[in-house]
Amino acid sequence: MDVFLMVRRCETTIFLDAKETTSVLELKKMIEGITKRSPGDQRLFNKDDQIMEDDKSLSDYGLNANVAKAQFPAEVGLAYKDSATNTYEDLKKTPYSSPPELPDAMKPGQEAATAETATA
Repeated sequence: MDVFLMVRRCETTIFLDAKETTSVLELKKMIEGITKRSPGDQRLFNKDDQIMEDDKSLSDYGLNANVAKAQFPAEVGLAYKDSATNTYEDLKKTPYSSPPELPDAMKPGQEAATAETATA
């Protein structure tokens, strides 16, 4: 079965789909195709911010079709290795911004009130 993932690092979000049996290393290779960073320079984190091991599958981390759906993908954290210090950066995921509140005229149920006012 397919699992749908949001791989997040700082302000970057990558949407991927994979099989439950996909290994973490294979997932890193998919990310490499997009970011051009080798799997050895990547560290992935599960929803509990635990490091994901390369030899384990996505299903080993509870990522299956029941929890990682297209309309609600599972989140995976990504950190890169700093080539200067040969250490991994801390996991950073910038929160998404919130949209502004809808104007009253666009809120549900306001059409009827607006129509009544216009006819009066």
